[in-house]
Amino acid sequence: MSESRRFIKLVAYLRPYWRDTTLGIIALLIVNGLGAYIPLLIRACIDKFSVNFNYGEIIRYSILIILLSSSMWLMRMASRVWIFGVGRQVEYELKQKIFEHLLQLEPSYFATNTAGDLISRATSDVDNIRRLLGFVVLSFANSIFAFALTLPVMLSINVELTVAALSLYPIMFFVVVLFSERLRNEQTDVQENLSDVSNLIQEDISGISLIKIYAQEQNEHRAFGKQNQKLLKANLKLAKTRNILFPIIGGLVNISSLIIIWIGASRIGSSLDVGDFVALLIYIERLVFPTALLGFTITAYQRGEVSVDRVESIFNVEPKIKDESNAIRISRNEIKGELTAKNLTFAYPDSETLVLDKINFQIFPGETIAIVGAIGSGKSTLANCLPRLLDINEGELFLDGIDITKIALTDLRDAIAYVPQESFLFSTTIQNNIRYGDPLAEQQEVENVAELAQISSEIGTFPQQYNTLVGERGITLSGGQRQRTALARAMLVEAPVLILDDALSSVDNQTATQILKNLSSGTKRKTVVFITHQLSAAAAADRILVMEKGRIVQTGTQIELLQQPGLYRNLWSQHQVEELLH
Repeated sequence: MSESRRFIKLVAYLRPYWRDTTLGIIALLIVNGLGAYIPLLIRACIDKFSVNFNYGEIIRYSILIILLSSSMWLMRMASRVWIFGVGRQVEYELKQKIFEHLLQLEPSYFATNTAGDLISRATSDVDNIRRLLGFVVLSFANSIFAFALTLPVMLSINVELTVAALSLYPIMFFVVVLFSERLRNEQTDVQENLSDVSNLIQEDISGISLIKIYAQEQNEHRAFGKQNQKLLKANLKLAKTRNILFPIIGGLVNISSLIIIWIGASRIGSSLDVGDFVALLIYIERLVFPTALLGFTITAYQRGEVSVDRVESIFNVEPKIKDESNAIRISRNEIKGELTAKNLTFAYPDSETLVLDKINFQIFPGETIAIVGAIGSGKSTLANCLPRLLDINEGELFLDGIDITKIALTDLRDAIAYVPQESFLFSTTIQNNIRYGDPLAEQQEVENVAELAQISSEIGTFPQQYNTLVGERGITLSGGQRQRTALARAMLVEAPVLILDDALSSVDNQTATQILKNLSSGTKRKTVVFITHQLSAAAAADRILVMEKGRIVQTGTQIELLQQPGLYRNLWSQHQVEELLH
C-alpha cells in the first residue's frame, strides 16, 4: 500500500472521533504555549531580582509559575485522555469490523489463511494501529507545537546561540530518514514471524491429542523452538537497529545542550543576560523530550504502517458469496423443501477439474434422499453447494423453484440445517451446543431433539447431564456423541431442509438407521439429504443417488438399484462382505 493510501486510511480511522482528536490537539497547543511562556517568566524574574531582590515578588512569581505549571500538567493529562481514548476507540471498532468481515467471508478463505495469522492481525496488529493513532499522533502533534512555539522565542533571545544549538538537528533528521526503511522492513519480519508462532501454537493446541497419540511431543517442541528462534532473531535485529538509532539521537541532543553552555557561558555579561541564558537552557531542555521521543515515534509509526497494511489486506478481500441488491426474502415457514439441480457444474478456484459435472436431480418436499459414492466423487461438494457455502453459477440450483443465488443468504441458510463431516462443538455445555441455532429454546425441546438424535440416554449418564461441559471442540465426547449432538443442534432449528454430510460416520449402522427413521416420521417431515458410506442406513431412504466422478450415474430405491448392474450393486456387494468380516 502506498504512503498516500495509508495516510487516507489513517484519516478514515480518526474521522468518527475528530472532536476528541481536535480537543486533544488543542490541549497540546495550550500545553506548549504555557511551556513557551514559563521560561520567559523565569527570565523576567531572574533579571528583575538581579537588580532589586524582593521576597514578596519572589512569592508572587513562584505562585504564578506553580499555577501555570499545574495548568500545563492538567492540560497535558487531558490531551492524553482524549487522544489515547481515540486510539482505544479505533482499536475496539477495528476488532469489531474485522470479526464482522470475517463472518461474511466464505469457508474457502479460511482454508488458505491460517487461524493463527488472522488472530495475530486482529490482536497484535490492531494494537499497533492503536499506538499509531494514540501515541504517535500525540507525540507528533506535541513535537510540531514544541518546535513551532519554542524556536521563534529562542531566535528572539539570541539568534547565534539558537542556530548553533540546533545546527545538529538536520543531522538528526537525516539519520532518522536513513534508518526509516530498515525499521519498516524489520518490523514486517517481526509481525510475520509472530503470526507464524501464533499459528503453530493454535495448530498444536487443536491437535494435541494427535500429537500425543503419535508421541510427537519432541518433534513439535523442536519445530516450535525453530520458529520461536526465527522470531527471536527478528526481534533482536529490530532491537539492534533501535539501539543504534536512539543513542545517536540522544547524543546529538546532549551535544546541543553542551554547545549552549559552552558558547553562552562566555557571552554572559556582555551580549547575553543571565535570564536569557537560563531561558535558552530551559528551551533546549524542552526540545530534548520531543526530539528524543522521535525515535520511539518512528518505531511506533513503522509498526503501525506494517499493521495497517496487514489489517487492510483482510478488508480488501470481498466476499465472493453475497446477496444481490434485489435478493429475494423468504421466511422459513413459506419453504416446502423442494430441491432441484439443472446441469449443476462446479470447479474449485485455480483448478480446471470439474468436481460436479452437469448434475441433475429433483428432490420433493419431505423426501429423504441418500447420496452414496466412492471417496472424491463430489458428494461433499454437492452438500456445500446447497446452502451456498461455495460460489455456484446462477440458474443451476433451486429451492422451491427459486434460484438459490437469488435468495437472501440469511433466509437460505435459515431454511437449511447443515451438519458437516467434522462436527464442531463449542467449549460450553451440551445444552448450549444443542440450542446454538435457537438460544431461547426450552429445555423440553432440547431433550426432544436429543431423543430423536439417539443421544439423550448417554447424556443422562453424564455427571451434570445437559449442563456437562464438553471441552474445546467437544474433546470430552466420543466421535459418535459429537456427531449426534451436532445432529440434535440441526434438528432443533426446525429447518425444512436437513443436510447430513457423512454426519453419522462414527455411529453404528443400527443407530444411524434409527435416526433416519426418526427424521422421516411425524406429520412435519423435513427434506433430508443424507450423504453416507453406510449403505445399510442409506437403504432406509426414499431414494438413493449414486455419484461417480462428479456425475449422478444411478438413481432409485434400494430394491431398484440392486436389480440393475452398476456402481451401487458393486458397492453393496463390498458392503455385505465387510459386514460378514465384522
